[in-house]
Amino acid sequence: MKIKSIEVFAIRLPFITPFIISYHTYMDMPSIIVKMETDNGIIGFGEATPDEHVTGETWESTYAVLTKTLAPSLIGYNPFQIEKMHDKMNQIVLDVPSAKAAIDIACYDIMGKATGQPVYNLLGGQYHEKLEVPKVISILTPEEMAEEAKTALANGYTSLKLKVGTNKELDFERICAVRAAVGSGIPIKVDANQGWVNSSNTMYVLDRIKACEIELIEQPVVASDIDALLEVKQKTSIPVMIDEGLHGTKELKEVIVKRAADKINIKLMKCGGLYPASQLVHQAELGGIDCQIGSMVESAVASAAGLHLALAKKSIHSNELVGPLMFSDDIAKLNFEIPYVYLSEAPGLGIEVDEKKLKELTTESFLIQ
Repeated sequence: MKIKSIEVFAIRLPFITPFIISYHTYMDMPSIIVKMETDNGIIGFGEATPDEHVTGETWESTYAVLTKTLAPSLIGYNPFQIEKMHDKMNQIVLDVPSAKAAIDIACYDIMGKATGQPVYNLLGGQYHEKLEVPKVISILTPEEMAEEAKTALANGYTSLKLKVGTNKELDFERICAVRAAVGSGIPIKVDANQGWVNSSNTMYVLDRIKACEIELIEQPVVASDIDALLEVKQKTSIPVMIDEGLHGTKELKEVIVKRAADKINIKLMKCGGLYPASQLVHQAELGGIDCQIGSMVESAVASAAGLHLALAKKSIHSNELVGPLMFSDDIAKLNFEIPYVYLSEAPGLGIEVDEKKLKELTTESFLIQ
């Protein structure tokens, strides 16, 4: 079996409401879909959702590197040669992890379909019984975030994630308002997306929200400053998670050696796909660090891939693969029954891509044969 063709689609996924985090406000999410076909007619889908603030890749650059560099070099490979293909891609171009993730995910979709197995069986088999998703709340006024939190609980969610990071005084009010609105016992994670910049600002907020019973603080300092993250971890009893500051094995090694975080947020778009993500999970397990599978707010394609990994790995205890719940339109569907998401036993990613919808959302496409 060989890769016969790769078609690349640049799409935009519309949000139901704007998605607001510390460094950007999104009205829609630009993404790249890869359709890979083998010489025996098996089709696999992958996705790249780049974030220039995190991986240095833009929507435009990812489309270009896939159509002009990576995809042409992989025609003729067997999709099962996943390690060899990653090695080839790494030799051709440094970094560009979301572009590589699109290829990687499409290969796993094909491998699953070729063997008649869901992708999680290719990653170790089902370990967890079910997968729970949180309600992610964008940066709004304290009152609006509190109201949205109450609505989320009424709709069946059992945990919350709050986006903050624009103003430390206002962030304090936001966190307190949400806790007051939902009462005790509801898990609340807080994600500053680097917005508090340094350990001083971070501790200013964390010292003031001790009574709010926060489950976890995520990436409060700039991504490049792992020492600042370590300082926060040493000064607070709230568990600390690294996200933007961790892409691959190099950063994870530093985190493990320095004991700079309690938990890591693995994203397929940061590390290059399922194959390298699996390596990170095992590396973290050796270092005694808990894992989460996060998202760049991806369509059902990449979200499904991340969920297969989360279902299969013992050390992954949470996920935030909620992109499909945030879009008013998508190219495939996942089975959400809030607060849970369920994967089918169908081969590959276990989703049906609506190619008519894919074409409707496409702004540009290119076929490589």
